[in-house]
Amino acid sequence: MKNRWLPGLALSLFSLIAVMSAPSRGGAEDREGAEAAHVRWDIIHVDFSKLALSAGGQASAFANDQSSITLTGSGTFVAPAGDEETSSAVTGGGTWHTFNPSGKSTGSGTYSVTGLVRWEPAPGTLPPGFVDLIGDPADTSPGLAVLRIAYSDGSAGVLVLSCTFDGTPPAVFEGVTASKGFVDYWNRQEENFTDFHVRHVR
Repeated sequence: MKNRWLPGLALSLFSLIAVMSAPSRGGAEDREGAEAAHVRWDIIHVDFSKLALSAGGQASAFANDQSSITLTGSGTFVAPAGDEETSSAVTGGGTWHTFNPSGKSTGSGTYSVTGLVRWEPAPGTLPPGFVDLIGDPADTSPGLAVLRIAYSDGSAGVLVLSCTFDGTPPAVFEGVTASKGFVDYWNRQEENFTDFHVRHVR
């Protein structure tokens, strides 16, 4: 009996070794030409009279009971090339201010970015006539960034920045949403704006 199945076992092991030794599609060899995205993000101010984008804006979002959070901020992150999605190569942060449903202040302070959860560029171009005063207009890009953040009062959360330009699909929103502790400020306020500048580095 042993003599009957030994040749089959040897063939199976040989096949397994051959599969494991063969280069896989999408492996490190295929990703050698991939580029990491070095991204700057900003919550921006838009001067429609001058058609100008500048840093230093603020954005707000509402929770389920219409309490709200208002944020300022800017920073950078590196989105790794290949299949890796997260990164700790982050900088930046800003200020936060929370309000109850009647608009009374319930807290304020600063926050810092602690990690990148995901970055997804989106199609679209800067609208004609607009001037980007933040960085190189050639690097300006719409997209979606999800960042882990730490608040100065000891709570933690997630900041979502979404940017749209001409040609960006209408499913993409413009502005920010954020969570703080167990509260999700999921409903972004209209007329809040963000901007990304993207450089690709091998």
